[in-house]
Amino acid sequence: MQALILAGGSGTRFWPLSRRQRPKQLLALEGDRSLLQQTFDRLQPQVPATSVWVCTTRLLADQVRQQLPEVPAEQVLEEPEGRNTAAAIGWAVRSMPRAARNGVVAVLPADHRVSDAEGFRQRLQQAEEAVESQDLVMTLGIEPQRPETGYGYLELGEVLDQQSGLRKVVRFREKPDLETARRFVDSGRFLWNGGIFLFRGSTFLSLLAAHLPKLVEGLEEIAAEPNRLAEIYSRLPATSIDFGLMEKLEDIATLPLDCGWSDLGSWQALAEVLTADSQGNICRGDVFSEQASDNLLVADSGTIAIVGLEGLVVVRTGDTVLVAPKERSQEVREIVSQLRAAGRNELL
Repeated sequence: MQALILAGGSGTRFWPLSRRQRPKQLLALEGDRSLLQQTFDRLQPQVPATSVWVCTTRLLADQVRQQLPEVPAEQVLEEPEGRNTAAAIGWAVRSMPRAARNGVVAVLPADHRVSDAEGFRQRLQQAEEAVESQDLVMTLGIEPQRPETGYGYLELGEVLDQQSGLRKVVRFREKPDLETARRFVDSGRFLWNGGIFLFRGSTFLSLLAAHLPKLVEGLEEIAAEPNRLAEIYSRLPATSIDFGLMEKLEDIATLPLDCGWSDLGSWQALAEVLTADSQGNICRGDVFSEQASDNLLVADSGTIAIVGLEGLVVVRTGDTVLVAPKERSQEVREIVSQLRAAGRNELL
């Protein structure tokens, strides 16, 4: 099996710690290993380093190679520009040698958290076996822990294998409102869409040709004239793999994944998985608190000191301080939008 790690995102919801030149996936938010390194680690030893591929940006490629020296340098693929996930996955799979892309390929985001790595590997192996034996297109769906409005959902159909729990996916459902999310979870017929896919690379490219022919035409042009990569890549259709392909397929299967997964989509989501002190504070770096509780305090540079505060995110870097209620930490990306509009590139 080949593993393709998607590592080109900007991670704006973890600003100011996450920046364009050091985005979320390159940060060690929990422990000493970055999210990218942890994604690589939990594939071992099931997928050897020589079978790991990383799709990232030219800006981040050197850092990716430094963080993952085990991965062959030529298997760190540098997108000339972002064209969304359909182009990234299609280009990466087409870039693999024919023998590799004729086998099973697993696609994983670089910036997610999994607490049970062994459980994840077991599910990945079951999925690999299902793809090999039945030539399925698969996604690993996440067992929902709560009604969540920030994730898309997979609606489950018939059981294809009673022992493993393999199910057919009836359809992808967009991010719901809270009432709909409650109904989804209560029904027991839905999983969160975690963006983890498995397929034979050759099958994937054939399906891509059927549903996104302009994209595959561009990929074949790049394969024939790799020196024109930047020019051709800029013309590839910019669409997500979900919308461009997966939602159009009738024969997608899934296995439920229950392994302590989180997409770490905000500072609040990070606070939910880290260990707090006796006052409920989570402290990283040089931090002092007095009569304060339930705060996430991250000092990447300098010192943070708070008195009498509750339920906040406080993040200090060398040039910026962020203060926000934890429950509104998703709105940090709006600050990033304001900075971008104001031309404050030094803070992005």
